[in-house]
Amino acid sequence: MNTPSAPPQSSPATQVITLGGGCFWCTEAVFVRVKGVLSVTSGYCNGHVVKPSYEQVCMGNTGHNEVVQVSYDPSQISLRELLEIFFVIHDPTTLNRQGNDVGTQYRSGIYFHDEADRAVSQQVVDEVNQHLSGRVVTEVLPLSNYSQAEDYHQDYFANHPNQGYCAFVVAPKVQKFLHTFTDKVRDA
Repeated sequence: MNTPSAPPQSSPATQVITLGGGCFWCTEAVFVRVKGVLSVTSGYCNGHVVKPSYEQVCMGNTGHNEVVQVSYDPSQISLRELLEIFFVIHDPTTLNRQGNDVGTQYRSGIYFHDEADRAVSQQVVDEVNQHLSGRVVTEVLPLSNYSQAEDYHQDYFANHPNQGYCAFVVAPKVQKFLHTFTDKVRDA
């Protein structure tokens, strides 16, 4: 007697994580270069104003964080690996600040979409915190009130590589990623 064969395996579902690591131009410019990342969208989350403008968020009183929403293929890269990159390309020990960018909209944060992502995120944060002697200020919270940033913020570094901020702040973060994670760089 023949036993029925197992149904064909479907391709792994796309996963999404939302990350705040300072200016979204920087984090987007790095994550678009990561092997296994399918898309990166700059946006705002975890504030109290519905669909805020960039100007409103920059004023610092909407409660939003500048974030990137990273869609990825977990068969090519894991959430843990994405978070390892995240913790190398920004400073998780400065409260409401990344370099000269100051304000709650630049806070370090991981905004999870489900319980499994929360658990992995918290585990990685705890490990980094131990390594950095308890100085990590990265918040781990459920994603709320997300909205996509204006179109001109999408692919900002790619569209404005010679703009001052891009040349002096974004480019060094991209280079740090390329140098530190050579095995995670997307093929050109």
